[in-house]
Amino acid sequence: MKNIERFRILVMGRANAGKTTILQRVCNSTDKPEIFDGKGNKIDSATVRGTLKRGCHDIKHELVFQSNPRFVFHDSCGFEAGSTEQFEEMKKFVVDHAAMARKVNNRIHAIWYCIPMTDCHRTVTAAEQKFFNACDTGHVPVMVLLTKSDTLLLDAIQELEDEGFETEEAHQKVAQKHGELLEKWLAHIKLELNECKFPPRGYVPLQKMHHDNANCTALIQSTTNVLNEESLQKLLISTQQLSITLCIEYAVKRQVSNCVVGQILRF
Repeated sequence: MKNIERFRILVMGRANAGKTTILQRVCNSTDKPEIFDGKGNKIDSATVRGTLKRGCHDIKHELVFQSNPRFVFHDSCGFEAGSTEQFEEMKKFVVDHAAMARKVNNRIHAIWYCIPMTDCHRTVTAAEQKFFNACDTGHVPVMVLLTKSDTLLLDAIQELEDEGFETEEAHQKVAQKHGELLEKWLAHIKLELNECKFPPRGYVPLQKMHHDNANCTALIQSTTNVLNEESLQKLLISTQQLSITLCIEYAVKRQVSNCVVGQILRF
């Protein structure tokens, strides 16, 4: 794995799911990413915006933030409209860039599938069912990210007021109610997707991503845990710049693991 220089992630989800904001927080940036074609040539951002307005999208484009160029992202256009062509394009990209890709630096190492909580009553749509039943990602793990979960705060306040709490008292209890609602919808999403043919490897609720100092440590840690190769775990931990604690925890875990293996071998 020493030949792999950058950690590559495919980001998926509906339009306005907060994908770009999450990538900015992961890379500790407020800037827009620079965009490159598959050959390393930089693409003019105005040209890309123009194609997006016309409904065009190229999943092969590489999104790179100068604050952390060791991360490479690919953004899959949402296919909630039912476009078979877009879905097949995405599947081909996953197959071509999975573990069997000829060039190791072109492989994708993880997939983040974003489900926004802005419309929590339609968290799992036909698009999610289609992806998790028809797209075999092989050894590339898929993480489901529950984005914009802060919007459940309004639902929490409304439920508390419906239960008879005055506005001031409802605001005092809103954090607990928000947590309950988040757990409720997370359980619902798990129930739906875990029954699919190719279920996700993990789930991560994300909050306050619109804040510049939002914490993405849980996302990085959860992604590290589902990677099936130790070398990829090491690559992700060394690539992220969000938490020195993660680096220390990983180093300690590796040391303990090596000690246990050594003891077993002595017997």
